[in-house]
Amino acid sequence: MANTIRASVIQSCTARFNLSETLDKFEKLTRLAKERDGSQLVVFPEGFIGGYPKWSTFSCFVGERISEGRDEFVRYFNAAIEIPSPATDRIAEVSKATGVFVVMGVIERDVGTLYCTAIFVDPVEGLVAKHRKLLPTACERFIWGQGDGSTLPVVAKKFQSSVEPTRTVETKISATICWENFMPLLRTYYYSLGTQIYCVPTVDSRESWESSMRHIAFEGRCFVLSACQFATEKDYPPDHPVADASNRNPDNVMINGGSLIVSPMGKVLAGPTRKPEDILTADLDLDDVVRGKFDLDSVGHYSRPDVFQLKANISP
Repeated sequence: MANTIRASVIQSCTARFNLSETLDKFEKLTRLAKERDGSQLVVFPEGFIGGYPKWSTFSCFVGERISEGRDEFVRYFNAAIEIPSPATDRIAEVSKATGVFVVMGVIERDVGTLYCTAIFVDPVEGLVAKHRKLLPTACERFIWGQGDGSTLPVVAKKFQSSVEPTRTVETKISATICWENFMPLLRTYYYSLGTQIYCVPTVDSRESWESSMRHIAFEGRCFVLSACQFATEKDYPPDHPVADASNRNPDNVMINGGSLIVSPMGKVLAGPTRKPEDILTADLDLDDVVRGKFDLDSVGHYSRPDVFQLKANISP
């Protein structure tokens, strides 16, 4: 157990596409995870900064766009952040003040294009990496660009053992966003780089999501930390599209959470939770990764490179 760190997933949501309010919420929840639970690593959901525009169509039709959709995109575009920026500086300040490593889903603005991105923020080094979602899902392609192979990091991070403070725990951390997790070759690529803490910022709140997370943890022999938003209509601007415009109610659920933490053997360590705002925390014994590799290393002794090979283009 000496090779152990303590990690949390945060279930919460964007504050009405309001950057200042959302950063305040981030700081409050990060400090709570640290002070109450002793967390050393926290994972926030997909699009936590910038927002996930559930039910929006941006007035898109095959072969046509109209002015209302363009106006909606302006508001969403203005809620996004640049990387780096004063917003990422604020996140780094909180990370440094608390000593907590942060993995967070953000909507990134780069010149005229938005990306669904995960950032990695180290309490000592600040912003150390980012990952852009390779393939936006379905209608997300209206509003987000595609990432490429240049932002597929597995970040090496040394932590102080949460059990034996004099001991250093070496980890490798990755992030895979929402339905990217259904891309087997992407998973395999991260496995091949030795990911041990496989972070999943998401907005998929279906009950079946738990099965996917448990499968990935078992397949990759890694800890899976899945952080999902929980949002109601009141968490969006008053005129934001909803499932039933004739039955608007501030408490109607838009995104239903389901955050969880899973061990390398596919065992659920915490969650899934359906609370509107919640912090799930678990001790991650990194030796469990090795215990799992004993009989299943899907990119090593339990692979057939003479039959199957993975080729990755990691250039921009």
